[in-house]
Amino acid sequence: MRSIDVIRLAREQINEITGLPFDTVSRCTKDDDGWIVGIELIEMRRIPNSCDLLGTYELRLDADGNLVSYQRTNRYQRGAVEQK
Repeated sequence: MRSIDVIRLAREQINEITGLPFDTVSRCTKDDDGWIVGIELIEMRRIPNSCDLLGTYELRLDADGNLVSYQRTNRYQRGAVEQK
């Protein structure tokens, strides 16, 4: 399975579960058990859109593209700069 196909399946499945609009894909990695896909979803729209609240979701899919698990790993304001 190609990564673009896995990303498409991940987007469809997380939208069906959460109903949240898609923003971007931040990660797509193949491992021994399948795929890990990181997706940014818009959790709350604000004006201006630079103040939107986004959530980072990590999805694990098996080798066939079926969702095995998902979790929100981060929540942040679109314009925020991450401090490390």
